[in-house]
Amino acid sequence: MPGPIAIVGAGMAGLACATKLSRAGRQFTQFDKGRGPGGRMATRRAEIGGETGRFDHGAQYFTARDSGFQEQVVRWESEGVVARWPAAGEDVWVGTPAMNAPIKALAEPLEVHWTARVTGIAKGEQGWRLNVDDKIQEFDSVVLAIPVEQAAELLANVHAGFADRARRTQSRPCWALMAHFPQRLECGDVLPGGEGDTVPWAARNGAKPGRDGSENWVVHGSPEWSAAHLEEEAESVAGQLLDAFLHQAEVMPQAPLHMAAHRWRFAMAEPVDGPDALWDAEAKIGVAGDWLIAPRVEAAWLSGTRLARAILR
Repeated sequence: MPGPIAIVGAGMAGLACATKLSRAGRQFTQFDKGRGPGGRMATRRAEIGGETGRFDHGAQYFTARDSGFQEQVVRWESEGVVARWPAAGEDVWVGTPAMNAPIKALAEPLEVHWTARVTGIAKGEQGWRLNVDDKIQEFDSVVLAIPVEQAAELLANVHAGFADRARRTQSRPCWALMAHFPQRLECGDVLPGGEGDTVPWAARNGAKPGRDGSENWVVHGSPEWSAAHLEEEAESVAGQLLDAFLHQAEVMPQAPLHMAAHRWRFAMAEPVDGPDALWDAEAKIGVAGDWLIAPRVEAAWLSGTRLARAILR
């Protein structure tokens, strides 16, 4: 019988991998340093005027082009955790009532150890030794489904080939502004920017399917602008993005009732050529993530699913 597997990471790639392994009856233990499902499909809550406001401050939507992922999206739609968002395009989907809904749906039947930080992996006599919250746990195989920078660090001393692939993959940052306005802005629900704009994307979060219609906006800074302002204070960045957004939207300036900025230091990876998922059957170590394909939700699901197939073979 194959031995137990450790899956490090419970974002879309890790959960897709775990789901397929679970259906095949394989034993695994899954760890994630976060407090719950979300990752870059996260939703931020904020108290605004005595009520709870919600902002999808990471991934704004996803598309489904692969037939296998399309089948998954149809299942999510039947469960009520995703819906089409016509305002953003024909083949555009969002989680409902928040972007993290499909991640939650994947995680629900699985046993994920949340707030569990894996700080090191090493080859042991019988398999792999993981340092999880300063305690050593042993497994037959290990899967890393984490951002590329974190994967590179853990792989550095255990798999030169996989570590090199990770090191050659660079990520670009993104500052995200979350703002609630007292009155409706006279503009469309979706405002994509042009080449060279400070704001390549802004959307009325409350207008997405399954939301409350509130005047909550999410504004993303371009990778170039975000990199140039990466180490600035969040308050300063929020004010600058607000000004840029209102200027590009060509609306009358008004002061938001709530404003906050979040820095995604590793928002969008720029993949290098290579397989969509990495699996070394002899060493029993694998890697999955959108950074192996493209910075898309679908790519993360595909990478995790394909890694599980390789393991099961």
